This record gives sequence, C-alpha cells and structure tokens, in this order.
Amino acid sequence: MKISGLRWWVVTLIALATVINYIDRQSLNVLWPEISVDLYPDKTDDERKEIYAFISVVFVFSYAFGQALFGKIFDWIGTRLGFVLSIGVWSIATALHAVASSVASFALFRSILGIAEAGNWPGATKGNAEWFPTKERALAQGIFNSGAAIGGIISIPLIALLSIYFSWQVIFILVGVTGLLWLIPWVVLVKAPPKSHPWISEEERQYILTGQQNQDKDKDGNYDEGYNPGFSKMLSHKESWGVIIASAVIDPIWWLFVFWIPIYLSEVYGMDVKTIGIYGWVPYVGAMFGAWFGGLLAQNRLKAGWNVDSTRKLVITLGCVIMLPALLAMSNPGAPVTAVLLMAVILFGFQTAIGNVQTLPSDLFGGKTVGTLAGLSGMAAKLAVAGLTSLVPWLTAGGNYTPAFVIGAALASIAIASVWILCPKIEPLQPLNK
Repeated sequence: MKISGLRWWVVTLIALATVINYIDRQSLNVLWPEISVDLYPDKTDDERKEIYAFISVVFVFSYAFGQALFGKIFDWIGTRLGFVLSIGVWSIATALHAVASSVASFALFRSILGIAEAGNWPGATKGNAEWFPTKERALAQGIFNSGAAIGGIISIPLIALLSIYFSWQVIFILVGVTGLLWLIPWVVLVKAPPKSHPWISEEERQYILTGQQNQDKDKDGNYDEGYNPGFSKMLSHKESWGVIIASAVIDPIWWLFVFWIPIYLSEVYGMDVKTIGIYGWVPYVGAMFGAWFGGLLAQNRLKAGWNVDSTRKLVITLGCVIMLPALLAMSNPGAPVTAVLLMAVILFGFQTAIGNVQTLPSDLFGGKTVGTLAGLSGMAAKLAVAGLTSLVPWLTAGGNYTPAFVIGAALASIAIASVWILCPKIEPLQPLNK
C-alpha cells in the first residue's frame, strides 16, 4: 500500500496531538476559578492567584526539564516511540488531576504533565526535519503550531461547556482518555522515517530527501546525516545561542496569555467560568491564523527565490513587530471585546514568528542534533516563562496588568535582536575549523 502525501498525514497527526496537548494544559487554567473556590473557600482572590502561580511555575519548571530530556530521548529512540512515550504519560497525568485535593497533589500531577507534554515540541521539530524538505518546513511548523491555537480555541469553550454537565474531576478524566486514543492512528501510520517507510511512494521519498539541503554537508548531491557536532561544539556556534535566546525571550509572551487569559478575564472583568468560555477562545483565533500566515509567507518567499536567511529573518521580525503595539495597548484596553481582540493580534504576531524560530535548529544542523538544540532552546524558554509567571501575581497586584504587558513588549524586541546579531547568516553550519 502506497499513500500519496504521507508527510502531510504525519504533520496533521502531530498537529492533532498539539490540540490535545493544549486541551490538557488549559483544563486547569479554565477550571481554576471553580476549583480554587471549591478547595480554598476561605482565601482571598490574591491568595488563590498566588497558589495558581505556584502550581503554574512547578508546571513550567517541569516543562523546561522535559524539553531538554525529551530532546535527547527523541534523538535516541526516534520520533515514533518518542511521541508514544510523551503523549502516553501526559494523558495519564491529566486524568490523575481528578484525584488532586491539595497544592502538593496538584503540583505533583502538574509536574508529571509538564515533563511529558514538553516532548511534543522537540518531537515535532525533529519530525518536521525528517519528513519535510527545507522549503516546506516553515509551513509544516505552522500547521503544527496551529494545533496549539486550535487547542486554545476549542479548550476554553469546551471545558466551560463540560463544566455545565460534569464535575471538574470527570472533565480531567475525559480529557486524559482522549490523548490515549490518539496513540492508535499514530502507531499504525508512522511506522518509520521517510527513508525506510514501507508505505511512502518513491517519488515523495526522493522529494523529501533531496530537498533536505542541510543534510548534504559534503555537497555531493547525496543524502547524508549533515553536521552533527557534540553538545559543547554545538554551543560553541553563536547561532545556537541566537536560537536559544530568541526562544527564551519570545516564549514567555505566549505563556503570559496561556496561563492568565482566564484569570485576567475573571479578575479584571468579573467573568465566571461560563462567561470566560464566551470570550476566552477569541485570542487563539488570531494565533491560528498567525501560524498559517507565518508558514505560508515563508514558503512563498522561498519559492520566489529568497534564501533561508532572508526568509526566516523577515518573518520572525514581522511577527515581533506586530506584537509590539498591541502589547503596549493592553495597558488600557477598555471593553472586554477590545481586550480579547488585542490579544488575538498579539498571538497572531507570536505565531507568525515562532514557527520560523522553531525551524532554526533544522536550518543549521543535521538530524541527530536538531532534537538536542530544540530541546535546549525549549528548556531555556520555559525557565524564562517560569520567571515571568512567578512575578505575575506581584506585577499585577490589584488587577493592574500593565507592567506584565510592557515586559512582553521588551522581550519581543530582544527576540529580533538575537536573531539578527547572533545568526548573521542562517544556513547549514560547518565545523568551526573549516
């Protein structure tokens, strides 16, 4: 049996995994106003916000560790088994939230969830590098990233709807089971990388392999493993630090909204869980279109003859520039409709940029190093997220979120600078002594 366009089936499955990933993590965010009142009826709103921030920081620190860990795991056991391990563990961890009854138990299950969910990103980056030629990677990454946005669009109204019929404990179990069901098509369809997959057509196999420009380091026209330095040599390239820093400063912008949209709407506009379900999904529509736009723009420029360096820098810079004024405008958005529309613009810009930031490891190194650099970049990003998240209760005391949004604008500016200064030319790297 031969399947035409098998690579698009693979990236669709990974995008679906990302949808599930975001439903899992957003469940607590959306349900927290209800859970916190249920478990901590005697505490004030600020005290409940501090508890939520602590649990979120535990999740992010675990996520940071998981990014580095799963980057190595995916390079070691491969994309197929890596996803089985990652999504299997995170689905079980989600279901276990149903028995949480204290800060410690929520933190424990959130930690397991964070470690396992982290595998989705280095796994997707590695899968992208394996299954797509260079000119299609930004589009593939955009499709994958749109899964996060679609997950955000679906999860908030879905969880709000489920909360009408089920307790928060049952909701966690239902969401966890969904991830386990995803494993069935993944194990059946993704039997091997494209080089040895039995169902891929020979035409598509050659299209993928010959288009992986960074995996022909000797320039003989034949597929090889590309430049795969050891860990210390990888870090001796300033381009690696450009990727790490760009990831570390841009990612907190996304998580500022992932963690705090429901809390922000509850605190600033007095919304309950069901009303949050009406408004809270809107920003993720912007994110979805941004993911598609960033991928399609990059593909368009590459097809028009632009090189990878000019294309990546254009799209990353454009995405960050889109975010800047909207972040500053969030200091006084006015009506809730205006606030969520501004958030949509911010997340549109973020997703426009991030898909191209995430392709940088595969633009620079061979397949055996992509997961490692992607995982390390993800770990740095999540450590930065943990830092900002831990500061949010202090920065937003009394319901004033302006300082947090100003910091977000500064981070977007640093992301632009890191790519332009530390990545003077985005192209397949060679050993430094050459």
